[in-house]
Amino acid sequence: MSRITDIAIIGGGASGLAAAVEAKNIMPQAKVVILEKLDRVGKKLLATGNGRCNLSNVNMSFEHYHGSVKNVMRIINSTPSAKEFFGSLGVICSADTKGRVYPKSNAASTILSALRLRAAELNVVERCGFEANFIESAADCFRILSTSGEKYPCKRIIVAAGGYAAPQYGTDGSVIRLLRSKGCHTTKICPAVAPLRVRPELLKGLKGIRAKGRVMAYSGGRLLKEEVGEIQFTDSALSGICVFNMAHLVSNYDGKLTLRLDLAADMDIDQLMGYLRIIQYQRGSHTTEELLTGLFPRNLALYLTKRSLGRSLTDEISSLRDTELRQLAQLIKNLDFNVLGSASWKEAQVTSGGISGDCVDERLQLRSEKGIFLCGEILDVDGDCGGYNLQWAWSSGIFAGRNCAESLRGELK
Repeated sequence: MSRITDIAIIGGGASGLAAAVEAKNIMPQAKVVILEKLDRVGKKLLATGNGRCNLSNVNMSFEHYHGSVKNVMRIINSTPSAKEFFGSLGVICSADTKGRVYPKSNAASTILSALRLRAAELNVVERCGFEANFIESAADCFRILSTSGEKYPCKRIIVAAGGYAAPQYGTDGSVIRLLRSKGCHTTKICPAVAPLRVRPELLKGLKGIRAKGRVMAYSGGRLLKEEVGEIQFTDSALSGICVFNMAHLVSNYDGKLTLRLDLAADMDIDQLMGYLRIIQYQRGSHTTEELLTGLFPRNLALYLTKRSLGRSLTDEISSLRDTELRQLAQLIKNLDFNVLGSASWKEAQVTSGGISGDCVDERLQLRSEKGIFLCGEILDVDGDCGGYNLQWAWSSGIFAGRNCAESLRGELK
């Protein structure tokens, strides 16, 4: 029995590292090991926030989270904020004007180093190159089987292996498949916090363009969500944070989702018409290719003019009828794209869907198998872009680590 690890954590990402630190804080005498499939822990964490690590947001509320785990905010509120947690690890954090919290160093490596230093101080063992393939349940312990055939015995398990997003960092969904063998079921799984694919021919000439505006998601004529921000155009998708935050809707409205862009969100239709009439007066002798170049980047201006008017761009602006100007104004305020689906898993930051909230109790322990706890992205929780997903990783990791360690009371001397 002395060779049996007390707590084995499958996955050395954000939630797994947080779980390890908290488990040792609660139960210092427990033997805790992190089983990581890659050659080192925290690879995905290093890539977050474009390497800056947007680790939380000061504006925490349930509306920023989606999925079947209903006690998300209770878990977040019962654990330290990211600023408090990392402050206890020696990291100074600050928020930008939009509430997004970053380490003062603006480097994700600062966060990973702080976690690993603290874990090392607590004698948490990192075991890399161990890819979990199956969990055996015995009378006295669990045995985690690796793909190479090794068996790792332990008293408790915390599964923190992530979902499907960013498989280049080891999160390929394989452990979700493992948990299905333990009686778990999943909700619909699809990429979230990701670009949304539309018909490529509708984006011709727009690749690389960035424009501020309002994004509205509709299904069956019903407004589902709207957000203002920078919209980015690629050769086959719409991108940008305000688009990323619509991606979770694909799971419920796949094939029935439309994005409507308002590219003049600071003007109503009458104000926009007033602007176009002034431009017609000021630039009347110029060709229509110059009609919108005072409002939008040139390629976007040409795109809107051509898509709306359907006439030669060599025509003079003065020749446009008022009905044509209104038609153009309507397009600027209502530029619609039918969504074909999310971008690939490689481009996604988060997994929408996962192990259903019905599969875990209020302590994040499996209902079907006592002694196995879940945390992080493997659960059916996804947050909006802006630090919400990492805060869930820290909070759920701390919460699962705490409850897992406390479940060992009476078993450890």
